Amino acid sequence: MTTTQAAPALGAIPASAAWRPGDAVANRQFVAVGDLPLEGGGMLPDAVLAFETWGTLSAARDNAVYVAHALTGDAHAAGEARQGQPTPGWWNSLIGPGKPLDPERHFIVCANVIGGCQGSAGPASAAPDGTPWGSRFPWVTVRDMVAAEVRLADALGIDQWRLVIGPSLGGMRAVEWAVTHPERVGAIALMGTTAATTAEQIAWGSPQIAAIRADPNFAGGDYYGAPDGAGPHVGLGIARQIAHITYRSEAELARRFGRAVQGDGRFAVESYLDHHGEKLARRFDANSYLRLVNAINSHDVGRDRGGVSAALGRFRGPALVVAVDSDRLYPVSNARVLDAGLAGSQRVKLVHSGVGHDGFLVESDQFNAHLSAFERGL
Repeated sequence: MTTTQAAPALGAIPASAAWRPGDAVANRQFVAVGDLPLEGGGMLPDAVLAFETWGTLSAARDNAVYVAHALTGDAHAAGEARQGQPTPGWWNSLIGPGKPLDPERHFIVCANVIGGCQGSAGPASAAPDGTPWGSRFPWVTVRDMVAAEVRLADALGIDQWRLVIGPSLGGMRAVEWAVTHPERVGAIALMGTTAATTAEQIAWGSPQIAAIRADPNFAGGDYYGAPDGAGPHVGLGIARQIAHITYRSEAELARRFGRAVQGDGRFAVESYLDHHGEKLARRFDANSYLRLVNAINSHDVGRDRGGVSAALGRFRGPALVVAVDSDRLYPVSNARVLDAGLAGSQRVKLVHSGVGHDGFLVESDQFNAHLSAFERGL
């Protein structure tokens, strides 16, 4: 007879799961990008970016690829979990030997965004007075994030990226890179994203922000001294639950859960959402979540540039636009706008999936095939 050992108790959820100096560094590297002027006014002083790299920059410096992460991603795009980096690389299916982004051929870079919580300047990091920024951390935009990434490229000696690629928020940054600095981007690959956040997408983000702010333990954003279990994890968990519904399709939820009821009387789909809410609360920071959702909501590549079409027309290089056919957060119609405005796009490439937005990760074989074909043509 075999026995099953119970999983260890996880303990109380920390007030913030942000990386702090003194924590294990893992594969993180850090670069000071200096005082960063912000699109909305003001400046972020002494900003730092945490990043990871794979492969070697060629002598001609022409093999660099920038990978931009999505909302709750970070710089750990590839590799194993380890101390200081408790989750495996979020894009292990794409990056690695024999994969479309192969470190034997490419120099791959991924940085945690400004406003994030895994080593880059963000609400949990130290303000000039030595205490966490908390509620004082500025509201940043996608353009601010790209401005910091430009300084990272300068520090690495990269004049032009061979490719800038990203899903969701990462795709927003990829298109901002191309429009703001077309001379520094050889090609872009976008998936599950949009040129400008729509009213419905803003509407999905708004209750996520409200859920965090309504948590009494949020304390207006100044909760970093709270003990484990006394932070805003309830509000952050609810925000994630709302978001996760948009990442999956109605058909998939119906297929997996239907109206099944558990022994405790709760619907199985409720338990599923609880799991994802707690999982995020154990690895993220509520203030960072607010800043990044706000940046997504404010995203409009055409702002102060004569509109979306005029802005996209600034970039003439090759562009891969991929959409998941069941994505209800960033539907195929968003991809068609990008395709129409980008001169180098050769029609929207579809990933067929019943999963929804997360199909770009789940259906890795389909996406990798599209990217491999595109990359071979560069």
